[in-house]
Amino acid sequence: MAHIERKGKRKTRDQLAKRRVPELGYYFIVTDTEETEQNYMYGLRDSIPRELQGKLVIKVIKTKSSDLVDEARNLASVNVQYREIWIIFDRDKVMNFDEIIRQAEDKGIRVGWTNPCIEEWFNAYFGAMPTYQDSVTCCNGFAQTFRKITGQKYVKSDKDIYEKLNRYGDEEQAIKLADRKYNEHISNGNEKPTEMCPCTTVHHLVKEIKSKIPTV
Repeated sequence: MAHIERKGKRKTRDQLAKRRVPELGYYFIVTDTEETEQNYMYGLRDSIPRELQGKLVIKVIKTKSSDLVDEARNLASVNVQYREIWIIFDRDKVMNFDEIIRQAEDKGIRVGWTNPCIEEWFNAYFGAMPTYQDSVTCCNGFAQTFRKITGQKYVKSDKDIYEKLNRYGDEEQAIKLADRKYNEHISNGNEKPTEMCPCTTVHHLVKEIKSKIPTV
């Protein structure tokens, strides 16, 4: 049933849904990786309307993973309009992975983490999240999948990685798969990120941003 405005004009359900799209806030996204994560995040930013791209700031800082939380807070404090602070990093060989995530959450910083590496999240675009116990095996496994599906060689410094994942894969299905994997771990009692493999929360950021982009 259509709704009627005060002036008598009828609004369809589609029009009402578009009107209720939450506004995109200001995001400050910090990573310690100059290639893969950085390029993916730049691609995500560039995929949204140009007039909104200034709401996503991506910073790469050269620091130890254990200092990532404090560095992110310090950088964000200079840019006070950016209320949504995220850090993006992988388990890889980080010894205090769980502790860094806990510290970030305690300080109001959201975390897009992947266990064992971000290529696990990339795999989800192609419909699967295989179990890899280390980042080298994960990266090599994704490279094989990437070549098989795209006919191209995977390089971690590929500036077009986000566009290619969307061109050859399916982001909506990737988000659903990552959500399912995450919830499976929680249901099985694996609440520590180090115990949740394969798993990612990068999709939470992607899903949140895309849900705030009005559709034409």
